Amino acid sequence: MKHNREYEIAWQGLKPGPHTYVYDINDRFMQEREVDESFSNWDARITLVFDKHENFFMCHFDVDGHVTVPCDRCGDDFKLRLWDEFDLIIKLTGEDGDHIEDEVDVVFIPRSETVIDISNWLYEFIMLSVPLQHIHADSEDGKSGCNPAALNLLEKLSESEHGESSNPLWKGLETFKKEVKSKKKEKKP
Repeated sequence: MKHNREYEIAWQGLKPGPHTYVYDINDRFMQEREVDESFSNWDARITLVFDKHENFFMCHFDVDGHVTVPCDRCGDDFKLRLWDEFDLIIKLTGEDGDHIEDEVDVVFIPRSETVIDISNWLYEFIMLSVPLQHIHADSEDGKSGCNPAALNLLEKLSESEHGESSNPLWKGLETFKKEVKSKKKEKKP
């Protein structure tokens, strides 16, 4: 991964108080981090409010944007909205860089560090903004936004699985279930 000063904050020259930074994230930024190739057309904006205090920094990341992903239901690509908010506290440690384990929302850096590279946090927060399920949103009339042909095919396949002609592999399981039920009834007093 290449070093990019665009994502560094030189905190020692900043006055105490909040400072706002805006980062536009695109495919180039995400490809440097080897993101899943099925995700494309990254278009995200992260607004960072960096509030400088004497011994720590309060960081508030606001993620907004879109990414193109394949639908989990029909397989067609669609534009998925990204949005979320994250808070992070950066605490300064002694000059010798006392090593303190990072906590979930707290990061420790030595006072000798003059800049903070936030590129990894930008990446992590964007990835956390992507929902686990990628399904087309329903239209205003309540119908699914998925490809109708794919939905019809899924419905036909579902009907054939639940119909009379079930998979012969499961016939033995039905017999086993019946045997277990009859044995449980025999054991009851």
